[in-house]
Amino acid sequence: MAHPLALIVGAGSGLSAALARSFHREGYAVALAARDTAKLATLAAEVDAACHACDAADPAAVTALFAALGRAPRVVVYNPSARVRGPIAGLDPAEVRRALDTTAFGAFLVGQAAARAMLATAPEGGTRGTILFTGASAGVKGFPQSASFAMGKFAQRGLAQSMSRELHPQGIHVAWINIDGGIRNPGRVEPPDAPDSMLDPEAIAQTYVALVNQHRSAWSEEIAVRPWVEKF
Repeated sequence: MAHPLALIVGAGSGLSAALARSFHREGYAVALAARDTAKLATLAAEVDAACHACDAADPAAVTALFAALGRAPRVVVYNPSARVRGPIAGLDPAEVRRALDTTAFGAFLVGQAAARAMLATAPEGGTRGTILFTGASAGVKGFPQSASFAMGKFAQRGLAQSMSRELHPQGIHVAWINIDGGIRNPGRVEPPDAPDSMLDPEAIAQTYVALVNQHRSAWSEEIAVRPWVEKF
C-alpha cells in the first residue's frame, strides 16, 4: 500500500523543513512546493521528497501542482506569506496587492485545490484528509506599520474558519495555526539573555502532526502556539 501523501506548499529551510521531517517520520510520502526548488535539494534528499515549482498565487500553477502529484494528498500545509512594512500613508498599493496575493489569495487557491482533491476520495475511517494554514498573531491583532500582513493573515484565518465549517462534516479537517512569536531558525536565534523566547520549529511541527492525528470527534479549527516564557 502506498504511503499517504503530505504536501507542503511554500517549503524552505525553517518550519516547513521541520514539517517535512516530521511527516516523513510519521510514514508519509512528502511533496515540497516552492517558487525556487533549487533551495530544496538537501531537504528533499533527506526526506525522499518530490519537489514541484509553484507560484501559489497563480491559479494555473496551483492546478498544475495538484495534477503533478498524481493522487490526492492526505495532508496539505500552506506556509507562504508576504508583507510590506511601513506607515499606511506611504505603502505602495502594488506591493500590498502582491503581498495579499501570496498570503490570502494563494491560501484560497491551494485550499480550494486541496478540498477538490480530497472530496474526490473515499473517506478512510470517516476522514478524507487535513488542510492546515500557517497563521500568525497578525491574524488576531493588527500591528502598526504592518497593514498588509494583518490584512493577509486575517483573510487567511477567515478562510480557514469558513472552510472548516463547510468541510468538517464532509470528512476534511481544516485548521489555522497561530504562530504567536518568532521562530528559531538557522542564523536566527534568541539572544543569550532571553532563552526559549522563540519557538522551536521542530516543536511547532509536532503540533501540526497532532492536529492531523486528532480524532474527528474533537477536531480543532484553530490553535495558538507561543513561547512558554511569554507574558500574556
